[in-house]
This record gives sequence, structure tokens and C-alpha cells, in this order.
Amino acid sequence: MDLLLKALIGAAVVIVIQLVARSPRPYLAGLVPLFPTFTLISHYLVGSQRPLSDLKATIRFGMVSLFPYCAYMMVLYVLVDRVRLPLALVGATLAWLLAAALLVRFWSAS
Repeated sequence: MDLLLKALIGAAVVIVIQLVARSPRPYLAGLVPLFPTFTLISHYLVGSQRPLSDLKATIRFGMVSLFPYCAYMMVLYVLVDRVRLPLALVGATLAWLLAAALLVRFWSAS
């Protein structure tokens, strides 16, 4: 039942994004995925099942995990003017993967 609820929340977010993308303010579709739906779930699970120090570490890591997101956005912003959209999305996703891998590598080393 727990997994079904999470899947329904994810589906609801996708529907909201689609509706907002068709609205007179499509730029708001970039804000909807940033609503902390899954962050709320993960913080609740970690906070209720682990020590407070683990929750605080999760929060700190969440803050620095914005760097891969920024890498994705910057690369996509540059590429959409230069290549077709699918290729721009692939390039931005690769930038996210690289930034995330570097983040995890350096986070675990510290």
C-alpha cells in the first residue's frame, strides 16, 4: 500500500506538470518538480527510522545536491539554442550524471 501511495503521488506531480506546461505561464512547470514531494517522504523516512544525525546528514547532502541540478540547467540552457531538443536533454542529463558522480565521490571521501 505504501508503494502505491508513492506511485500515485508521482503520477499526480506529472499530471500537474503537464497541466501547468499548457497554461499561459508554462515557465511554472519548472517550479512544480522542485516542490519537495519526495524530499518530504525521504526526510520523514530517514527522520523516523534513523538517528537525528543521519537526518541532518541527509539534509546537508540534499543542499549540495543542487549542484548537479544547476549543471543540468546550465548545460540545457546553452544547448537548446545549438542542437535539437532531444540531444540537448541528453547532454544536460549527462552533465547531471557527471556532476552527481563527482558529488558522491567527493562526499564519500570526506
